[in-house]
Amino acid sequence: MIQSRQSAVIILHIAAILLLFVLQFVLPDYHQLAMTRVMVLAIFAMGYNMLFGYTGLLSLGHAMFFAAGLYGAGLTAYYFGWSVPVAFVAGIGSGFVLSLVIGLVSLRTSGVAFMIVTMMFAQVAYLTTTYFTDYTRGEEGLVLPQAARSFDLLGVHFDLTSAVLRYNLSLVLLAATVAITLLIVRGPLGRALVAIRENEPRTVMLGYDTFRLKLMAVTLSGTISAMAGATYALLFAYIGAGFATIQYSIEALLFTLLGGAGTVLGPLVGTAAMFYLIDIASSYTVAYMLAVGIALVLLVLFFPKGILGTIRERWLPWLP
Repeated sequence: MIQSRQSAVIILHIAAILLLFVLQFVLPDYHQLAMTRVMVLAIFAMGYNMLFGYTGLLSLGHAMFFAAGLYGAGLTAYYFGWSVPVAFVAGIGSGFVLSLVIGLVSLRTSGVAFMIVTMMFAQVAYLTTTYFTDYTRGEEGLVLPQAARSFDLLGVHFDLTSAVLRYNLSLVLLAATVAITLLIVRGPLGRALVAIRENEPRTVMLGYDTFRLKLMAVTLSGTISAMAGATYALLFAYIGAGFATIQYSIEALLFTLLGGAGTVLGPLVGTAAMFYLIDIASSYTVAYMLAVGIALVLLVLFFPKGILGTIRERWLPWLP
């Protein structure tokens, strides 16, 4: 029985990735570009879900990790002429260092205080991007030059102006994120994080170092979010302070809640649902946020734990 459920989990997630792969052959150009953006933002939401959905820590500062990857990759490519792979690694490294430092400080608080501290750090990060406008151009942002939009790897030339290449690179990174998340949440670390979410005092009584585990969750979450930011900068050739605003932290939270916190594919479902809710509603009315708000209220009423979270609760309890 357990073996069959494990097989079902693997098959489901492979099928989801294969479906996204096939979609590129049938989607028109606009929706192909839209799904590329959805997949990148879904990686961001998956990073957030690792902290909020599985560890139970509500952060309002994840935009700073996304921005760390965005600027870490974008500025090095723009000013130093670093190749795309090296700039990508620099973006991930920036997020890793920042999330480690922020985790060491913010985890000395808990609950609402943790949320407020992360929000304050995020605001500092946003103000930093606007203060150094000589380098970042603030809200106006920077557009990466053509030289930063292509690279050679293992004798193969890659041109990031190609919509097909951008789609498939996003898909590869999304698949890697899904695989990493599955390995973690179905392993000892994931079970320990869920234990912290459910009852931290009892987890401490069992002998776990919850501070170390939560620090690992913050660092891993921030690094994945930074990878999404680095990917966004290099694929779409734009970096701007708008990505560091609290709005992006709230969006990651909404994507996660809508799809189902504590589910592997929930952030992807939530990101796609939110994106197309806004896209469809805005094509009919200028008051599209009102329509989106009504749709979200209905979703919360009928899917109180998010789309996949409610499906897991009612019909598929084996969903990770």
